[in-house]
Amino acid sequence: MKIQTSQDLSSIFRYERKFLISELSKKNVDMLVKLHPYLFYEVFSRRQVNNVYFDTFNLQNYYDNVEGSSDRVKVRIRWYGNLFGHIEKPILEIKIKTGLLGTKKLVKLDPFNFSAQTNMSNILKGISDNNIIQNFNLLSLKPTLLNRYLRNYYLSADGNYRITIDEKQSFYKIQDYSNSFLNRVDDNKSVILELKYNKEFDSEVGNITSRFPFRLSKNSKYANGIQGIM
Repeated sequence: MKIQTSQDLSSIFRYERKFLISELSKKNVDMLVKLHPYLFYEVFSRRQVNNVYFDTFNLQNYYDNVEGSSDRVKVRIRWYGNLFGHIEKPILEIKIKTGLLGTKKLVKLDPFNFSAQTNMSNILKGISDNNIIQNFNLLSLKPTLLNRYLRNYYLSADGNYRITIDEKQSFYKIQDYSNSFLNRVDDNKSVILELKYNKEFDSEVGNITSRFPFRLSKNSKYANGIQGIM
C-alpha cells in the first residue's frame, strides 16, 4: 500500500525486534526476561488482546508483508478482554513500516457490540477523520482476519526498552456478514517476544538480545493467520 503523508515520520518511528520461540515454555521466557541485567519488570496485568485486520480485496497488505516490501501498512481494530459482547474502548490502529522502523496512528472508535452479525466495514465508515480515511483508503478495505492472544508487558528499569510476550494465539476467518467463527486455527505452542524501542537506543540493543538464547526472526501474526485460514 502506498503511504501518503506530508509529515516526516522518521523521528517518531521505533524498532520492533521479534523472536518466535518454540523451544522454551512461556514460563521460562518470562523468567529470562525477569532475570535480565536491564531489570525488566511487569508494567500491566496480563490481558487478552483481540484484533480484526482489514486488507484490500486482493490482500495487498498481506502480500507486501510476505514479499518483504520496504513500505508496509497494517490496519486493524483492537480491543482488550472478552471477544464478544459490548466493546467499550475499541481503537483503530494503522501500523506503518518503513524498512525496519515502524510507527502507529491511533484513532479512538465509538463503542460497539461484537457478534457474528457485526459488520466491521460499517465501523470504519463511521470514522470522522477524513485525512485518515483518504490517506489509507479505509473505505476500500474489508475485514479479513480475527486474531486473539494473551500478552504480558515488561519495561526496562531505564524506561528505554519494552518487551511484550504473547502466547495462545487463535485465528479466525472473518467477513462482513454472518460469521460462524468455526474456521479457527489455534497455536498453543509458539511464544512470541517483541522488543520495542525508539531508534536513538538502537546502539545498545545488542546488550539486551545477546542475553537471550533465541534468535531474531521475521514474524507477522497477520501473515501467519492469513496463511493458516486459507
